[in-house]
Amino acid sequence: MRLALACVAALVVCGSASAGVSLRVLFVGNSLTAANDLPHVVAELGARTGTTITYDVRAPGGFALEDHWQQTDVREAIETGGYDWVVLQQGPSTLPESGENLRVWARTFADAVRAAGARAALYAVWPESARRYALDAGIANYRRAAVESGSVLLPVGAAWKRALVAAPNLALYGSDGFHPSRLGTYAAAVVIYAGLTGRPAVGLPRLGFSARVARIVQTAAAAALRSR
Repeated sequence: MRLALACVAALVVCGSASAGVSLRVLFVGNSLTAANDLPHVVAELGARTGTTITYDVRAPGGFALEDHWQQTDVREAIETGGYDWVVLQQGPSTLPESGENLRVWARTFADAVRAAGARAALYAVWPESARRYALDAGIANYRRAAVESGSVLLPVGAAWKRALVAAPNLALYGSDGFHPSRLGTYAAAVVIYAGLTGRPAVGLPRLGFSARVARIVQTAAAAALRSR
Protein backbone atom coordinates (compact mmCIF):
# COMPACT_ATOMS: atom_id res chain seq x y z
CA MET A 1 0.00 0.00 0.00
CA ARG A 2 1.44 3.33 -0.98
CA LEU A 3 1.51 6.19 1.44
CA ALA A 4 0.47 9.63 0.31
CA LEU A 5 3.08 12.31 0.73
CA ALA A 6 1.79 14.71 3.36
CA CYS A 7 1.49 18.45 2.90
CA VAL A 8 3.17 20.35 5.68
CA ALA A 9 1.00 22.90 7.52
CA ALA A 10 -0.50 24.08 4.24
CA LEU A 11 2.86 25.55 3.28
CA VAL A 12 4.08 22.72 1.09
CA VAL A 13 2.22 21.63 -2.03
CA CYS A 14 2.48 17.84 -2.38
CA GLY A 15 5.33 17.04 -4.76
CA SER A 16 7.09 20.38 -4.40
CA ALA A 17 8.08 22.80 -1.69
CA SER A 18 8.13 26.55 -1.72
CA ALA A 19 11.14 28.61 -0.80
CA GLY A 20 11.02 30.21 2.59
CA VAL A 21 9.31 27.30 4.37
CA SER A 22 10.23 26.84 8.04
CA LEU A 23 9.84 23.48 9.78
CA ARG A 24 10.34 22.38 13.35
CA VAL A 25 11.26 18.70 13.71
CA LEU A 26 11.77 16.32 16.63
CA PHE A 27 13.98 13.30 15.90
CA VAL A 28 13.34 10.32 18.17
CA GLY A 29 15.69 7.39 17.70
CA ASN A 30 19.01 5.92 18.75
CA SER A 31 22.61 5.88 17.55
CA LEU A 32 21.50 5.36 13.94
CA THR A 33 19.98 8.85 14.14
CA ALA A 34 22.84 10.31 16.19
CA ALA A 35 25.61 8.95 13.93
CA ASN A 36 27.24 11.69 11.86
CA ASP A 37 24.62 14.10 13.26
CA LEU A 38 21.87 13.15 10.82
CA PRO A 39 19.47 15.91 11.95
CA HIS A 40 22.13 18.52 11.17
CA VAL A 41 22.64 17.04 7.68
CA VAL A 42 18.88 17.23 7.06
CA ALA A 43 18.92 20.85 8.23
CA GLU A 44 21.91 21.58 5.97
CA LEU A 45 19.99 20.33 2.95
CA GLY A 46 17.19 22.65 4.00
CA ALA A 47 19.50 25.62 4.49
CA ARG A 48 20.83 25.23 0.95
CA THR A 49 17.40 24.85 -0.67
CA GLY A 50 15.30 27.48 1.07
CA THR A 51 13.77 25.48 3.93
CA THR A 52 14.73 26.49 7.46
CA ILE A 53 14.69 23.42 9.70
CA THR A 54 15.05 23.73 13.45
CA TYR A 55 15.20 20.48 15.35
CA ASP A 56 15.50 18.70 18.67
CA VAL A 57 16.90 15.20 19.10
CA ARG A 58 16.31 12.32 21.50
CA ALA A 59 18.71 9.56 20.42
CA PRO A 60 20.30 7.53 23.26
CA GLY A 61 22.24 4.51 22.06
CA GLY A 62 20.27 1.28 21.78
CA PHE A 63 16.86 2.81 22.53
CA ALA A 64 13.67 1.51 20.95
CA LEU A 65 10.50 3.59 20.78
CA GLU A 66 9.16 1.76 23.84
CA ASP A 67 12.26 2.83 25.81
CA HIS A 68 11.72 6.45 24.84
CA TRP A 69 8.09 6.34 25.92
CA GLN A 70 9.00 4.89 29.31
CA GLN A 71 12.36 6.46 30.10
CA THR A 72 12.78 9.86 28.43
CA ASP A 73 10.90 13.15 28.35
CA VAL A 74 9.73 12.52 24.80
CA ARG A 75 6.01 12.59 25.62
CA GLU A 76 6.33 16.03 27.16
CA ALA A 77 8.49 17.21 24.27
CA ILE A 78 5.83 16.13 21.77
CA GLU A 79 3.06 17.81 23.75
CA THR A 80 4.83 21.12 24.26
CA GLY A 81 7.43 21.42 21.50
CA GLY A 82 5.28 22.92 18.76
CA TYR A 83 6.69 20.55 16.14
CA ASP A 84 5.55 20.18 12.54
CA TRP A 85 7.05 16.69 12.30
CA VAL A 86 8.20 13.97 14.68
CA VAL A 87 10.59 11.53 12.98
CA LEU A 88 10.57 8.12 14.69
CA GLN A 89 13.37 5.58 14.33
CA GLN A 90 13.72 2.13 15.88
CA GLY A 91 16.32 -0.56 15.21
CA PRO A 92 16.22 -2.77 12.08
CA SER A 93 13.05 -4.52 13.31
CA THR A 94 13.50 -7.42 10.91
CA LEU A 95 12.13 -10.19 13.14
CA PRO A 96 8.43 -10.92 13.69
CA GLU A 97 8.59 -9.91 17.36
CA SER A 98 10.56 -6.71 16.75
CA GLY A 99 8.24 -5.86 13.87
CA GLU A 100 5.24 -6.25 16.16
CA ASN A 101 6.90 -4.09 18.81
CA LEU A 102 7.54 -1.43 16.17
CA ARG A 103 3.90 -1.47 15.06
CA VAL A 104 2.57 -1.17 18.62
CA TRP A 105 4.79 1.74 19.57
CA ALA A 106 4.52 3.51 16.22
CA ARG A 107 0.76 3.65 16.80
CA THR A 108 1.27 4.91 20.36
CA PHE A 109 3.62 7.66 19.22
CA ALA A 110 1.62 8.62 16.15
CA ASP A 111 -1.52 9.09 18.24
CA ALA A 112 0.36 11.39 20.62
CA VAL A 113 1.93 13.29 17.74
CA ARG A 114 -1.43 13.88 16.07
CA ALA A 115 -2.95 14.99 19.36
CA ALA A 116 -0.23 17.64 19.53
CA GLY A 117 -1.05 18.89 16.01
CA ALA A 118 2.07 17.46 14.33
CA ARG A 119 2.77 14.76 11.74
CA ALA A 120 4.54 11.47 12.49
CA ALA A 121 7.09 9.93 10.13
CA LEU A 122 8.87 6.57 10.40
CA TYR A 123 12.57 6.59 9.49
CA ALA A 124 13.03 3.02 8.24
CA VAL A 125 16.59 1.81 8.73
CA TRP A 126 18.64 -1.25 7.69
CA PRO A 127 20.12 -4.39 9.30
CA GLU A 128 23.81 -5.07 9.92
CA SER A 129 25.87 -5.63 6.77
CA ALA A 130 26.25 -9.31 7.69
CA ARG A 131 22.45 -9.59 7.74
CA ARG A 132 21.63 -7.74 4.53
CA TYR A 133 19.47 -10.72 3.63
CA ALA A 134 17.03 -9.42 6.29
CA LEU A 135 16.63 -6.01 4.66
CA ASP A 136 13.37 -6.89 2.91
CA ALA A 137 11.81 -8.02 6.20
CA GLY A 138 12.71 -4.71 7.83
CA ILE A 139 11.35 -2.77 4.86
CA ALA A 140 8.07 -4.67 5.09
CA ASN A 141 7.76 -4.23 8.86
CA TYR A 142 8.36 -0.48 8.70
CA ARG A 143 5.92 -0.12 5.82
CA ARG A 144 3.23 -1.99 7.73
CA ALA A 145 3.89 0.06 10.87
CA ALA A 146 3.56 3.28 8.86
CA VAL A 147 0.28 2.17 7.32
CA GLU A 148 -1.22 1.00 10.61
CA SER A 149 -0.15 4.11 12.52
CA GLY A 150 -1.03 6.61 9.78
CA SER A 151 2.57 7.80 9.67
CA VAL A 152 4.54 8.97 6.63
CA LEU A 153 7.14 6.40 5.64
CA LEU A 154 10.73 7.57 5.12
CA PRO A 155 12.12 4.48 3.35
CA VAL A 156 15.84 4.82 3.95
CA GLY A 157 16.49 1.07 4.06
CA ALA A 158 14.79 0.69 0.68
CA ALA A 159 16.91 3.54 -0.71
CA TRP A 160 20.07 1.85 0.57
CA LYS A 161 18.99 -1.38 -1.13
CA ARG A 162 18.47 0.35 -4.48
CA ALA A 163 21.75 2.25 -4.20
CA LEU A 164 23.68 -0.95 -3.45
CA VAL A 165 22.09 -2.69 -6.44
CA ALA A 166 23.25 0.19 -8.65
CA ALA A 167 26.71 0.35 -7.06
CA PRO A 168 27.53 -2.72 -4.92
CA ASN A 169 30.75 -1.19 -3.58
CA LEU A 170 29.07 1.99 -2.36
CA ALA A 171 30.30 2.59 1.20
CA LEU A 172 27.02 3.20 3.01
CA TYR A 173 28.01 1.23 6.11
CA GLY A 174 30.54 2.53 8.59
CA SER A 175 33.50 0.58 9.92
CA ASP A 176 31.40 -1.44 12.38
CA GLY A 177 29.14 -2.80 9.65
CA PHE A 178 26.01 -1.36 11.19
CA HIS A 179 26.13 2.38 11.76
CA PRO A 180 26.14 4.53 8.64
CA SER A 181 29.19 6.04 7.05
CA ARG A 182 29.02 9.74 6.19
CA LEU A 183 27.63 8.69 2.81
CA GLY A 184 25.06 6.44 4.48
CA THR A 185 23.92 9.36 6.62
CA TYR A 186 23.74 11.58 3.55
CA ALA A 187 21.53 8.98 1.85
CA ALA A 188 19.26 8.93 4.91
CA ALA A 189 19.13 12.73 4.98
CA VAL A 190 18.15 12.92 1.31
CA VAL A 191 15.22 10.54 1.88
CA ILE A 192 14.12 12.31 5.05
CA TYR A 193 14.38 15.82 3.64
CA ALA A 194 12.60 14.94 0.41
CA GLY A 195 9.98 12.97 2.33
CA LEU A 196 9.20 15.76 4.77
CA THR A 197 9.21 18.64 2.31
CA GLY A 198 8.08 17.14 -0.98
CA ARG A 199 11.18 18.40 -2.75
CA PRO A 200 12.60 16.10 -5.45
CA ALA A 201 15.47 13.99 -4.14
CA VAL A 202 17.37 14.25 -7.42
CA GLY A 203 19.18 17.55 -7.63
CA LEU A 204 19.58 18.19 -3.91
CA PRO A 205 22.94 19.59 -2.77
CA ARG A 206 25.79 17.07 -2.89
CA LEU A 207 27.33 18.23 0.42
CA GLY A 208 30.84 17.42 -0.72
CA PHE A 209 30.20 14.06 -2.40
CA SER A 210 31.06 13.53 -6.04
CA ALA A 211 28.41 14.16 -8.68
CA ARG A 212 28.38 10.44 -9.58
CA VAL A 213 27.95 9.19 -6.02
CA ALA A 214 25.37 11.84 -5.13
CA ARG A 215 23.40 10.98 -8.27
CA ILE A 216 23.32 7.27 -7.37
CA VAL A 217 22.11 8.05 -3.84
CA GLN A 218 19.57 10.64 -4.94
CA THR A 219 18.16 8.42 -7.70
CA ALA A 220 17.79 5.53 -5.24
CA ALA A 221 16.10 7.84 -2.73
CA ALA A 222 13.65 9.11 -5.34
CA ALA A 223 12.74 5.57 -6.43
CA ALA A 224 12.25 4.42 -2.84
CA LEU A 225 9.98 7.37 -2.10
CA ARG A 226 7.91 6.69 -5.21
CA SER A 227 7.50 3.03 -4.21
CA ARG A 228 6.21 3.61 -0.68
